[in-house]
Amino acid sequence: MFVDEAEIEVVAGHGGAGRVSFYKPPLRGPDGGNGGKGADIYLQSTDSLSTLEYFLSHADIKAPNGDMGGPKRSSGKDAIDLVIKIPTYSEVTDLENGEVFEFPKPGIKILINRGGKGGKGNFEFKSSRNTTPEYAQPGLNGETRRLKLEIKLIAQIGLIGLPNSGKSSLLNELTNAQARIGNYPFTTLEPNLGVVKLGPRTKVIADIPGIIEGAAEGKGLGLKFLKHIEKVETLLHCITCESEDPLGDYKTIQNEMKEFNPKLNDKSEVILLTKSDLVYDEDLKDIKKKLKKTGRKIIPVSVYNLDSIESLIKEL
Repeated sequence: MFVDEAEIEVVAGHGGAGRVSFYKPPLRGPDGGNGGKGADIYLQSTDSLSTLEYFLSHADIKAPNGDMGGPKRSSGKDAIDLVIKIPTYSEVTDLENGEVFEFPKPGIKILINRGGKGGKGNFEFKSSRNTTPEYAQPGLNGETRRLKLEIKLIAQIGLIGLPNSGKSSLLNELTNAQARIGNYPFTTLEPNLGVVKLGPRTKVIADIPGIIEGAAEGKGLGLKFLKHIEKVETLLHCITCESEDPLGDYKTIQNEMKEFNPKLNDKSEVILLTKSDLVYDEDLKDIKKKLKKTGRKIIPVSVYNLDSIESLIKEL
């Protein structure tokens, strides 16, 4: 399941309680040790994750508490800090104070919550006036935050288009993905991700579920998937060669993107004429001529034509 937004509550560890203890005879006096510190909580970005699905079932996260102090003035162990892994390109917002933390590259590690200090044992309260204190501190609470997590970039390349425009088939051919394919609307109900090898480099491709006319008003799969388009760098606009009105198909998607966010139309974009094996060369030329007025580069492609796939990879 692909999830790019989540809300969680994180609670740092409670400080361990101080110990009330006394030396056994023939020694006298208090010997209670201090409690250990509660665990801090860190967020760390990693390329090994691409979704926030984990947090749907782990919305409340508590770090370990410090250990209680021991006798003979021994301190309780500090809790081991908790490191929560999140996808690279995540943005984390504190829902109470609005503080924002960004993770634009892998390996960024940020302290989010501090653990509570351990309480003092009764040895710490010994004095000339109070030689046998019978109390200790309980330890302090760890910090608590309510956080919103959002992945700001889900892929470098996004496949967009009307339903049944061949996006999922193309993703499967270009990458290691195994997206579901069917000849009916909305086969893809959430973005599928795959990795394409481009020479010595790799890039992530997202198959954005089909957008229909009225999507910006909530029709079809609605605003959720228009929002995913914001989170890719380059768009591959898939238009099937079987379309009776390829230019109209193109304008439908462009209008919905503009309605949702005018800046989406400024993204780098290439038109892919999918299923090009299903039309004659003359028909293909006619389709390209109709789409020429868009000003976009136009590339015919077919999952059954290896040369066209290799040409597309070179273009990417």
